[in-house]
Amino acid sequence: MKILLLDKNHTLITEQLLAKNFILEEDFTSSYDEVCHKIEHYDGIIIRSRIPLDKNFLEKGKNLKFIARVGAGMENIDIPVAEALGIQLINSPEGNRDSVAEHVVGMLLVIMNRLFIASQEVKNGVWKREENRGDELLGKTVGLIGYGNMGKATAKRFSGFGCKVIFHDILPGLSDEFATQVTLEELKQSADILSLHIPLTSQTHYLIDEAFIAEMKNEFYFVNTARGKNVKTKSLVEALKSGKIKGTCLDVLEYEKSSFENIETENEDLKFLLESEKAIVTPHIAGWTHQSKEKLAQFIVDKIIASFG
Repeated sequence: MKILLLDKNHTLITEQLLAKNFILEEDFTSSYDEVCHKIEHYDGIIIRSRIPLDKNFLEKGKNLKFIARVGAGMENIDIPVAEALGIQLINSPEGNRDSVAEHVVGMLLVIMNRLFIASQEVKNGVWKREENRGDELLGKTVGLIGYGNMGKATAKRFSGFGCKVIFHDILPGLSDEFATQVTLEELKQSADILSLHIPLTSQTHYLIDEAFIAEMKNEFYFVNTARGKNVKTKSLVEALKSGKIKGTCLDVLEYEKSSFENIETENEDLKFLLESEKAIVTPHIAGWTHQSKEKLAQFIVDKIIASFG
């Protein structure tokens, strides 16, 4: 099989697939149009997020047997068209679930205990104790929306901190030793911390908006390591200003480019987040550890070989 690699990934992908006699071609620079022009010559394609695989692209890939995305989210692919064309879709959410879970807990510990603020103050010669009292995770109710690989790994971490973990998911019967499944209404009534672990779909676009936040009974901390457009930033900022949201930890932003390479637009809401002591913002790195880079690639290789090796 002839496979096109459109993004740089861990070298184990090329090493292991070549060892299994796959024919590989790397192209990390060609434009969308240039790739469309040659895609019909390949049986498979391995991607991250650089080029969108829309209806036009997929229909030109007349010989495509599979698309493998090194990562979890598949919103860059027109899934209904791919499925209608009989193209197998492969991803690797197992590869970075642990790094995402650790990032969620890490960001919360930083913001709830004012660790970054207090550290910077001391480095600048300011010694404040009362002003930097922390807020403990112990005893908090954590509400997760989405209970796939990321949600489950995150619940496991929170259970170790003595939190009560509840979650809402569109699939039934997912409760386990780490978390209890509830309705969305029950989650809104109980959660002290809200963390998103969902894909970006028409149903989840702007899921967290002014109405959703208003329906949360408690003041709460908000974490998003899923997709930026799951959240209406303007509503988030207003809730931070009012105190309904006590603090927010964002690894993804509504204003990111679709390739996640940088911020696409800047405005007053983003400016507020970047300047606020109530917000921690990281550059889409929750699933971006040294270990996850290797694991993401290994799961992809194993799945390709299992189906086509």
